Amino acid sequence: MAAKATGLSFLPLEAVERAQSKSSNPIEKVKLAKDPTHAFVDVYEYARKIRSGEMTWEEVDAADLDTRLKWVGLLHRRKRTPGQFMMRLRVPNGIVTSDQMRFYAQVVEPYGPEKGVVDITTRANIQLRGITLEDAPYIIDQLHNVYNQTSFQSAMDNVRNMVGSPLAGLCSDELVDTRPYCQALNDLISWDPSTNTRGNPQWGNLPRKFNIAISGSPVVVGNPYYPDLVHTHLNDIGLHPCLHRDTQQVGFNVILGGYLSATRVASAISANLWIPGQVSAVVALCQAVLRIFRDEGSRQNRQKARLMWLVEEYGVAAFRQKIVDEMTMYDPSWACQVDQAQSTVPTTLDEKQERRRPVPLLGVHAQAQPNKVRVGILVPVGRLSVTECRQIADLADAYSNGEIRLTVDQNVLLPNVDSDRVESLLAETVFHSATTTTTPRLKIQSIGLIEGHVVSCTGAEFCGLALIETKEHAERLAHKLQSLVAVDRPIHIHWTGCPNSCGQVQVADIGLMGAPAKLVDDSHLDNNGKGDESSNADAENDKKAGTKVVPGCKIFVRRPVEKETTGGGEFAAPGLSEEPYLPKAVPLDDEYLLPVLVDILKREFGAVDLVHPSS
Repeated sequence: MAAKATGLSFLPLEAVERAQSKSSNPIEKVKLAKDPTHAFVDVYEYARKIRSGEMTWEEVDAADLDTRLKWVGLLHRRKRTPGQFMMRLRVPNGIVTSDQMRFYAQVVEPYGPEKGVVDITTRANIQLRGITLEDAPYIIDQLHNVYNQTSFQSAMDNVRNMVGSPLAGLCSDELVDTRPYCQALNDLISWDPSTNTRGNPQWGNLPRKFNIAISGSPVVVGNPYYPDLVHTHLNDIGLHPCLHRDTQQVGFNVILGGYLSATRVASAISANLWIPGQVSAVVALCQAVLRIFRDEGSRQNRQKARLMWLVEEYGVAAFRQKIVDEMTMYDPSWACQVDQAQSTVPTTLDEKQERRRPVPLLGVHAQAQPNKVRVGILVPVGRLSVTECRQIADLADAYSNGEIRLTVDQNVLLPNVDSDRVESLLAETVFHSATTTTTPRLKIQSIGLIEGHVVSCTGAEFCGLALIETKEHAERLAHKLQSLVAVDRPIHIHWTGCPNSCGQVQVADIGLMGAPAKLVDDSHLDNNGKGDESSNADAENDKKAGTKVVPGCKIFVRRPVEKETTGGGEFAAPGLSEEPYLPKAVPLDDEYLLPVLVDILKREFGAVDLVHPSS
C-alpha cells in the first residue's frame, strides 16, 4: 500500500512560506511542527501506551492532545472533563441507522449518565461525549469497519459535516435529492484515494474550518413558502437548486462565504454562478473553491481566515471567474455548462403553490410516496441519553426500516412510515409519561410552538469556552415560556454559551448568548435605599458598591430580510441579528430573564398571556 501523504505536502511553496512567517498564527506553527494528519496513526499509539501503563493521558504531547487529535475528531475537554474527549463524527446528510444509534449508546454508556451522552448538532451531526483516549481506537475501527462512518477530519481546519435536506427523497416539490451529493462530498474530504483509507490529507491543511450545505427544494430565503431547511446562508458554500431559465435543466445557484464568529457575522453572498445538477459538477465546484481557499486563504489572522475574506479580497466577479477557470482545468466541458445565477423566484404561482405553507419537520406529515408519512420527533436541545438513543433505534427498526434522520434544529425524523401504522407509533410508551405530573421528553404530538424550536450549543457543562450553561436553561425556560404565553407561529430560540455562536443565535428569532451581567446586590440596604449609618456614601454609591457580576446573556432578535439582486439571480439574504437587542446583558436567573423574554415575545412576536383556569 502506498504511504499516506501529509496535508503539508499538498500546499504550494507560497502557502508554506506564509505559514512559516513570523506573522503566522500559533495554530499554523503547530501544524508545521508536526502535520496533524499524523493523528490518524498517533491516536492508536497513544492509546496503546496508556492501556499498557507506559504513559498517562497527562503525558501526551500538549499540541497533540489539544490540537492535532482534532483531525481524528477528538476534542479534549481539558477545562471541564480533563482526560476525556468529545468525539465528533461525520454524518453526511444527517442520516444514521438504528445500528449506528445503538453503537453510539454502547460506547458512551461506560462513562456514566452525566458524562456519557450523545448530542445532535446544528450541522445534523453526532457528537459522542466522555470518550477516553485509550478507548478511541476501538470506536474508530468499529465506525470504519462495521458502521461505514468516520470521525476523521470532522473538526479544526477541515471541511465539516455535509448538510443536506432532511426531507431528501420525501418531498413532492424536491428538485434534487441531496443524499448522493453529500455522500460524494464526504468521500472527497474523508477518503484517501491514493491509499484507500480514511482521512484525505489533500484537504487536511486548510486555513480554517469550512462548511458546505445543499438545499433540495426551491429556496427563496426569508420567504416562509420557500424555506431553507439547512441554513445554506451560514455556510462557506451554499447550493440552491433551481431550473435553468432557457434549458429547464436542474442545477444550483451558488452562494459563498457565510459564517458566524466572535468578531464577524456574515451571511453568504451570491456568486452569480449557476452550475449543472450533476454530482460531478458539485464535486468539481467544491474542489475548486477548496483548492483556492487552501492555497490562498490567510495563514496569519485566524479571524480573517474564512472564505468570505478571500472572496472580498478578489471581488465577487473575479472570484467567480477563478472558480470557473479552476473547474475548467478539471474538465474543459464545465466552461460552457456553467452560467450566471438563475432566478429562484417563480414567475407564476399555480393553485398548489399558492396553498403551500411553511414546511414543518416535527409531527406526522404526508410524503410524496403514497401511503407513507414522515414523523418528526422532538429531542429537546439535541441531547440524548443512552436510553433515548436505544429507544429511537427501536422505533426506527419498528417503523422506518432502521433509518433515522437528524435536522439542523437538533431533532430526529423517521421517514417512510406506513400511514396505517401511525396510531401504533404514537401509542409507543416512550411518548407517554408514567405519571400525570411529568411529561415525556421525546415528543411527536402536543409540541408547543416555543418548546419545539429551541436550539442550544454544548454550554459550560462540557465546553471550556462557554460562559454559561445552556442546555439545561434552554430546555427549562422553553417549558416556562410555553406555559406563560401563546404565539401563533413557531418561535425559534437559540442559545450559545460564548460569542463563537455554535448555537447560531444570530439566525434565531430570539438568540441568547452567554455573557457576564451586572446585578445590584441591595441586600445591604434598608427599605429607604440607605446603607449603614456610619457610611457617608449616598444610596447610589451604596448600590454601586453592591454591584456584582453574575452569569447572564446578551439577547438578539432577528431583523427583517433584505433582498439583493445580482445579475439576474435573486438571493434574499436572511436577517442576521448582528447587534444585541438590549444594551446590557440580562442575568440568567429566571427572576430577571423570564420577564424580559415574555416582553420580547409580546412586543416583537404578538404573544399573548395564557389564561389558566382558576384552581
